[in-house]
Amino acid sequence: MRIVTALGGNALLRRGQALTAENQRENTAIAAEALARIAVDHQLIVTHGNGPQVGLLALQGNAYKPDEAYPLDVLGAETEGMIGYMIEQELGNRLPKETPLATLLTMIEVDAKDPAFADPTKFIGPVYEKAEAERLAAEKGWEIRADGDKWRQVVASPLPQRIFQIRPIKWLVEKQTVVICAGGGGIPTVYDADGNLEGIEAVIDKDLASELLARDTDADLFISATDAECVYLDWGTDKQRGIKSATPDAMDQFEFAAGSMGPKVDAACQFARRTGKKAAIGALADLKDIVAGRKGTTISPDAGNTVFH
Repeated sequence: MRIVTALGGNALLRRGQALTAENQRENTAIAAEALARIAVDHQLIVTHGNGPQVGLLALQGNAYKPDEAYPLDVLGAETEGMIGYMIEQELGNRLPKETPLATLLTMIEVDAKDPAFADPTKFIGPVYEKAEAERLAAEKGWEIRADGDKWRQVVASPLPQRIFQIRPIKWLVEKQTVVICAGGGGIPTVYDADGNLEGIEAVIDKDLASELLARDTDADLFISATDAECVYLDWGTDKQRGIKSATPDAMDQFEFAAGSMGPKVDAACQFARRTGKKAAIGALADLKDIVAGRKGTTISPDAGNTVFH
């Protein structure tokens, strides 16, 4: 099969963990172990989050000279290279030596008039206590919002419309290359009044960009790999139940947290509806079993009645 696997931000850096290269390398190695188990039997395309990393680069830029800080599209490109390099190297150390791997900087078109620019919601960077977040917001002109019991910077997150590198991505996959692309939701770009392409200050949602990528590459399966074993109803209560399989319409009846599982469920349902194929959500460590349908939550139009684990 051709599989697109989207790695959640937790796969590269756990919540609250120090933003060091050593921590990212260690977590990337763990992710590579799971990815390698499916790459040996299937065509694999890997996407990943970049919220902590792009936030770190923004902080570094502000610390150097705030009035000359690099824009988010450039920082997004930097994180694609940095994270892609680590994934590519760690995967290469676990796959047969002849396996080709490639990381592609991926520009994605958005609409400059997207209403998201007037309502920033996408979390980037590290978490802070409220007082520290408010101090930084006043000092740097940030928008901030509560993220659980902590606070973080938020930026605009417009909808992805077109992936410019889709042809070379497909060419590489057809040659059995493991491709790492659309990292952090891709590099947000728009056409200016003269028809020239340029970057824009935003971060595209990784789950929606990955879903578009899965459709455009004719993937047979779209997986969102996270730290949860499956999609749960009534999470954290005595009524907690894990969904094994369901249709997109059935999933629409339930509510999921906007900052965590919600975007993954929305992207999975969108892929299943538009392609008639399967999408799945589950733990990174269970990737091989998710592909086989033994673990995780599988969403497909022909799933029938909702089944629980």
